Amino acid sequence: MTDPADNPPADRPAPHSAAAAYGLLGVVVCFWGVNWPIMKIGLVWLPPFWFTFLRLGLGAATLFILLALLGRLRVPPRHDWPMIAVVGTIQIGLFMTLVHWGLQFVPAGRAALLAYTTPIWVVPGAILFLGERLTALRALGLLAGLAGLAVLFNPMSFDWSDVRVVIGNAMLLASALCWATGIVVVKRHVWRCTPMDAVPWQLLIAAAIGLVIALAGDSGAALEWNAGSVLVLLYNGSLATALAVWAVISINRALPAVTTSLAMLGVPAGGLLLSALILDEPVTVSLLLGLTLIAGGVAIVAWSDRRETLTAPGA
Repeated sequence: MTDPADNPPADRPAPHSAAAAYGLLGVVVCFWGVNWPIMKIGLVWLPPFWFTFLRLGLGAATLFILLALLGRLRVPPRHDWPMIAVVGTIQIGLFMTLVHWGLQFVPAGRAALLAYTTPIWVVPGAILFLGERLTALRALGLLAGLAGLAVLFNPMSFDWSDVRVVIGNAMLLASALCWATGIVVVKRHVWRCTPMDAVPWQLLIAAAIGLVIALAGDSGAALEWNAGSVLVLLYNGSLATALAVWAVISINRALPAVTTSLAMLGVPAGGLLLSALILDEPVTVSLLLGLTLIAGGVAIVAWSDRRETLTAPGA
C-alpha cells in the first residue's frame, strides 16, 4: 500500500476528534501487525504472486465500490498520473510482490521487521537524489538501523548457507527499498488530487502489475480454495489494504506525521509478537536486539524530520 503520508493533506474533513484518530491508529496498527502471521498462513494455500494480485485486486475493487457509493470516486488530473503510476508500480505492486515472495522463506516476525526498514533507506536516497542534509540525528538513526541489520545477519544467528533463506531475506529488504524509492521519487511532486482520489487508481495499477508477474512466475501453480484461503484474501484485500489505507488517510489529517510514523513501529513489533504466539516462531536475543536498534533508528529519523519541519523557514 502506498503510504498516504507521502501524499498531500486532503481537503476533506478530519476525524471528529484526536481521540477518535488515536483509536483508529491503534486499530490500523493491530490490523497490519496481525496480518504478518495471517499472510504466512495464506501462503500455505496461495502461490505468492497470485496472492499479491488477488489481494491488490480485491483492495482496488473495494475502494472503487466504496467511493462510488459515496459519490467520491474521481479521475485524477493528467498532471498526477505519472506519479500515480510510479506509486502503483514500485511502491505498491513491486513492494507487495517482494513481500509475499520473501515471506515464503522467512519467519513472519523477522519479515515484518525487514519490510519496515524503509525509513532507514529513505535517508541516503533523500541525500543523494533530493539534496537533503545529513543531520546528526539522521546519521544516528541510519547507523542504528544498519547496526540492527548487522545483528540480524551476523553469521552466529543467520544461516548464510541456506540459499532460500538468503533469497527470502534479500527480497524483503528489496521490498523496503522499493517503498523508499517511491517516497523519494514523489517527494517533490505537487499533487493536484487528494490521497483518496489517487489510492484506488494506484491499487488498480499495482494489481495489473501483480497479474503480469503472476502469469509469468506462477502460471502453473495451483491455488487451493477453501475457507481459510478465502478468509485470508478477504482480510488482506478489504481490511488490511482498502479500509486500512482509508483509515490512515483519515488519521494523517488529524494527527502529526511524526505521531503516525512512531506509532507504525508497533506493526513490526506486533508482527513479531503475534507470529510467536500464533505460529510458534522463536524470538531470539538477536531478533529482539535487531528490532530495538531498527525501531530506534526509525524513531530517530522520524524525530529528525519533525524537527526540520518545525525549524524550516516560514514554518
